[in-house]
Amino acid sequence: MGPTLQRYFFGQVVRMIVMFAAGIAAIAYLIDFTELSNRTGSLPQFTIATALMMSAMRVPFIIQAALPFIVLFATMTTLMLLNRKYELVVARSVGVSAWQFLFPAWAAAFVVGVFAVLVVNPLAANGFSIAESIEGEWRSRPSETLMSQERPWLRQGQDDGGSMLIGADRVANRDQPILYEAVFVEVGSDRLVARRIDASRAVLEDGQWRLVQAKISRAGGQPESLPEIILPTNLTKAIIQEAIVPPEMIPFFELRGQIEAARSYGVSANPLRMQYHTLLAMPMLLVTMTLIAATVSLRFVRFGQSGGMILAGIGAGFMLYVVTAMAQSFGSAGLIPPVVAAWLPVVVATLFGVAYLLHREDG
Repeated sequence: MGPTLQRYFFGQVVRMIVMFAAGIAAIAYLIDFTELSNRTGSLPQFTIATALMMSAMRVPFIIQAALPFIVLFATMTTLMLLNRKYELVVARSVGVSAWQFLFPAWAAAFVVGVFAVLVVNPLAANGFSIAESIEGEWRSRPSETLMSQERPWLRQGQDDGGSMLIGADRVANRDQPILYEAVFVEVGSDRLVARRIDASRAVLEDGQWRLVQAKISRAGGQPESLPEIILPTNLTKAIIQEAIVPPEMIPFFELRGQIEAARSYGVSANPLRMQYHTLLAMPMLLVTMTLIAATVSLRFVRFGQSGGMILAGIGAGFMLYVVTAMAQSFGSAGLIPPVVAAWLPVVVATLFGVAYLLHREDG
């Protein structure tokens, strides 16, 4: 197949991926803005302009999560449209094999995957973090619950043999970790709660936590409110990011440094390693989605429209996504090596797709 036809097929796939991504982005933007307005519309700091900006910052994060399905649907639609216009029929009639006109689709998916890792991921991580930080500032107030199951918790050792339990409803990860609606529970060496400190936000500085708008509660005493409290800590930014900040909020270019920092402090880096290898495997995951789309579309070319086969292709893509998500959970927990969890589902699905195409096209 000549370079002109290759560029044509490549451009058609890329154009369809961009169209699907734009459609998903528009829908996600409207839904996120509506949900954000419902959550924060009654807060005094809320403004329409800021809410629109925050929803725009979250859109790349949503696009990154939906990208495998965007590529799957875009490739299926492109091949079906080319077939409807008899362009694939003519290409096959002049001796162009399925592997030749599918190669531009694979190349387009791979290029989109690389672009997603190098450009979309940093935008998604930084934008989502900034949006969470702004919403945390809006909603910052002392919490009324002691041990919420939804908030992440970590333990900080104390010099007297006790410990400090630290939790937060929201975490911002920009220049320094900031915990919003933070709760600090001090447990003595006798394993009894000595005091609880609620703060609108807690900022990690060099060797200390700075708690703003804090309320101290002790058993049998009246709560005491202070504008600011300083608590010493031996925790570092790397430990906070590994324990509380979701790996999805760390840009791709910073993941290697965070992994090394976590290892140097003796902290498990499995969630960070899982995120790193997941991003590395994303281009191949998108190529695999094009393979799944091709198995459905080629059957459609040969035997006419088959809704069952199209639904089967969508189901196969969904199953691959679910298996990939399960493998990521196992990898983050350390049950299997993160590199295996990230790459094994992609490799197995790719081999199955290639085997199916070989069977259908080459007998």
